[in-house]
Amino acid sequence: MEGSLQIPAFNLLPSSLDFASVESRNVPAVFIGCIKNWRAFSNWNPSNGGLDYLQERVGSSTVEAMLSRSAPVFYGDLRSHERFIPLPFLFVGSLTIFRLYWFLVCFESERHGLAGSDAEQSNSLLGDAPQQIYLAQVPIMNVENDDKVQLATLIEDIQTPAFLETKTLASINLWMNSAQARSSTHYDPHHNLLCIIAGCKQVVLWPPSASPLLYPMPIYGEASNHSSVALEDPDFSIHPRAEHSMKHSQKVILHAGDALFIPEGWFHQVDSNDLTIAVNFWWRSNITSSLSEHMDAYYLRRILRRLTDKEMNQLLGENSAGMEKMEKHSCELPNNGESDNHESDLDQKCASKDLKGSKLKQRIMLHEVEPLALQALHKLVALVHDSVKVADRTEPVHSTSGNDSDVKVKSEQKRIVASNLFHLEDDPLAKILWTLEPLTLQNVFLAMVHNFPRTLEALILHLLSPVGAEVLTRKFEEMDQHITEEERNEFYQLFYGVFDDQFAAMKAILNGKESFALQAFKNVLDQYLGVNYDGPKPLVG
Repeated sequence: MEGSLQIPAFNLLPSSLDFASVESRNVPAVFIGCIKNWRAFSNWNPSNGGLDYLQERVGSSTVEAMLSRSAPVFYGDLRSHERFIPLPFLFVGSLTIFRLYWFLVCFESERHGLAGSDAEQSNSLLGDAPQQIYLAQVPIMNVENDDKVQLATLIEDIQTPAFLETKTLASINLWMNSAQARSSTHYDPHHNLLCIIAGCKQVVLWPPSASPLLYPMPIYGEASNHSSVALEDPDFSIHPRAEHSMKHSQKVILHAGDALFIPEGWFHQVDSNDLTIAVNFWWRSNITSSLSEHMDAYYLRRILRRLTDKEMNQLLGENSAGMEKMEKHSCELPNNGESDNHESDLDQKCASKDLKGSKLKQRIMLHEVEPLALQALHKLVALVHDSVKVADRTEPVHSTSGNDSDVKVKSEQKRIVASNLFHLEDDPLAKILWTLEPLTLQNVFLAMVHNFPRTLEALILHLLSPVGAEVLTRKFEEMDQHITEEERNEFYQLFYGVFDDQFAAMKAILNGKESFALQAFKNVLDQYLGVNYDGPKPLVG
């Protein structure tokens, strides 16, 4: 977990100004003992007659409660819940509607072991429901749906923290359970202040950046803000990334009187002890409130592009750490097995020396090529020759030190490279390009231009995979930063001048690069939105 995302704890409630700095960081924060001055903290205390007090205040109210088929786990998908009313039973499909009076009587009967008529009647109606029900998100105040507010009179016992008085609250809700309960991992579209009045809750939190590890439900679904990974016995063969999710989480224990700020978008999973009562406040963040609807499409594209760029970097960087060092020291120079003690120093210096003070168009002889460039050249030529052998075993293949006229791949031949190479470690050609400094790579290509033009043509047109195209264009961009505009123009004139059809070469590189980006985009849709995209097929050739 990044240091900037560590959850701080405060012993005092912050001022509005101090909380503004907490809120702007979009990182959770714990406020210890901050609501002990609420009337609810004393009036609702179950050990001090709090349930009798609640029964007197709201015992006749009709509320909605969740009845889980997978108790004690309450998943966000409504298909895992049922709906019924006590008199008579009525299955509606997703929630349980019954009078809070019966709910409170169940609490009392469990706590005191009562066998009176009320307890017997409630138990006969609800059966084992007290162990399965959960009063979740019962409205005490709701701006958008005032008609659905069920427990409005309880707001008199709640003291809105001073730092929220300037906020436009969306709702205040009651959360209450009679037995241990576990909520599924989810995020909320609002900022959230969770206040514990009685009992204890454990909250595990993940930043929004951990979404790929939590496999969010499809964005178009009714439970799109919930993780699809099961809390009980998760199947890592189905959700392999989830096996590492806890490394990116933080755990908070909240006791009666404590509060937790949960920013919008932060995934959280909550475990509640027996007989836990809590209240939460939801309000829109400043960022969400300031979004203009006519800009949504633009922001959507910007964010998707940003995530796609990040995924592209991860596809290249997953196993590239140390790859350059490994490649340089795993290959012997073509000098009878004797290694050059200064080969790493020659990597960039020799490249610069070869280019400075000489014109690029001057033919580069193989014996003039720096050692590392010569290594890479031999590897690349060998890759092309080996691929030609596979494509047409009857085609004669000459030594890399001779003429490469026989290497040219005829247009009617089958394309050599598979088009679905998107990971650096899967593509030997991309790995060679990745390990070279940009100016060393320029020397390699110039040597191919002057000595193996047909091999270079075959390499670009027939061996360049999507990840190879992405690596190549990145190396070109790095190369451009090291040479003058005149040298750039001259190099690209020589490079593309090798091809009978220069536009075909450019098309092969750009199509491969876009195919790589398309795969990264598909990964983003899957990891962040839970959507499998079968859009246009990767562009080839």
